[in-house]
Amino acid sequence: MQIKPNFPSGVKLLSTPRYLEGGASIGNYDNFNLATHTGDIPDAVIHNRKLLITHFDLPNTPKWLNQTHSNICLDAQSNDCEADAVITCEKGVVCTVMTADCLPIFASNQSGTQIGVAHAGWQGILNGVIESFVMQFDERDLLIYFGAAISSKNLEVGKQVLEQFIFKDKKLSAAFTQTGKKYHLDIYQAARIILDELGVKTISGGNQCTVEQEKDYFSYRRDGVNSGRMAHLIWIA
Repeated sequence: MQIKPNFPSGVKLLSTPRYLEGGASIGNYDNFNLATHTGDIPDAVIHNRKLLITHFDLPNTPKWLNQTHSNICLDAQSNDCEADAVITCEKGVVCTVMTADCLPIFASNQSGTQIGVAHAGWQGILNGVIESFVMQFDERDLLIYFGAAISSKNLEVGKQVLEQFIFKDKKLSAAFTQTGKKYHLDIYQAARIILDELGVKTISGGNQCTVEQEKDYFSYRRDGVNSGRMAHLIWIA
């Protein structure tokens, strides 16, 4: 779906739907899976990636990353693909991450001349992907949009995860709620806390749930290891 946050007019954002007319994936991947690493039929993914370009009239082939929950942020012009965030200053270069519960973070400077997107699951947040991503920008007065991610209600974690977040920053304890012996992480709130510490104030989005909105989104927690993936794309037109 085309996203229309308060970004500069020349910056285009897109989060792909789970279903798109003409999508070729079947079974658990029904029907617009864009990931090659989750067990889907390779030809179906190739078809879907071609459909992505033509249906949404992308200016170029997306920069596909090999995501590992790292803190690595690449320039899109790099030949490397091992990263969890990507930025560019070049027009027509399509920065891309894929998710199925993790938080996609879109970013642009105020003038729309530098943009990017990050893949921020709880592991990536602990590893510092948000800090690494923001530090690649030439300015901190950024515009941020949160794409769809898992809600706190559905993101149950162990006490060890809570302790790791508090060790990283005590303020992150505010992103957790406890019910009995169970802890729930609000990944949106954790990202907001980190962005606030970095001086980033203008944030929108963050009100979707990939688990509960089954018709709209893939979800690893809901669908299991063979879940499909959505793509989140940003470019300068």
